[in-house]
Amino acid sequence: MTLKPIEICVYGADVICSSCVQLPSSKETYEWLEAALRRKYPDQPFRITYVDIFAPPADDEAKRKLAQTIVEEDWVYPVVVVEEEVVAEGNPRLKAIYAEMEKHGYRSS
Repeated sequence: MTLKPIEICVYGADVICSSCVQLPSSKETYEWLEAALRRKYPDQPFRITYVDIFAPPADDEAKRKLAQTIVEEDWVYPVVVVEEEVVAEGNPRLKAIYAEMEKHGYRSS
């Protein structure tokens, strides 16, 4: 079966969220999550990107809007989105992210 590549986005900021002072930064979470997913789903096509909520990409309206919502509504970040579905806010749980990926046909090795 050929998998459709999915996109995983980690939204965050350089400044640690006030609710997450004892947790890793958004960038550290992004790097940790990328490593964990590449180990769990080797040779399976997915793209993981980091979006700075204070400087989202100007050429991607959806990412810019979600970043704006995160800032305006004081969401706890990082926020992890799999194919436009928010699956984690704050300290992400791998089980929730794995479950969402497996809904898209990904299988652990």
